Amino acid sequence: MKSKRFKIGRVFHFDAAHQLRHYKGKCENLHGHTYRLEVVVSGNISDNGMVIDFNKLKNLVDREILKELDHRNLNELFEQPTAENIAKWIFKRLGESIKSENLGINLFEVRLWEGDGKWVSISVNND
Repeated sequence: MKSKRFKIGRVFHFDAAHQLRHYKGKCENLHGHTYRLEVVVSGNISDNGMVIDFNKLKNLVDREILKELDHRNLNELFEQPTAENIAKWIFKRLGESIKSENLGINLFEVRLWEGDGKWVSISVNND
């Protein structure tokens, strides 16, 4: 029988401003969002009964992601700060950090909400 892997997640929020370049519409003007970030990791249960301590995951995301993005003008970090490009950056940066810290987990999914009702998701490809 295959071993079972668990998925756990945590939700974060940050505020940031951006404007879309070469875009016709309201979003070409500088404006802000309260972003909702959902991070899902997968792994096996360790001897302590957890995949990863929720606080350890929080500290990792705070250090690697929120410290960089919260209350920033995202145009200073991204050529084109679309939700897709931001989510891709978060997934890459967080995935590399998880791997380098040898935490025994894998990053499974990042979902970034740009306000209510609009989100983008990037996840591992199981194809």
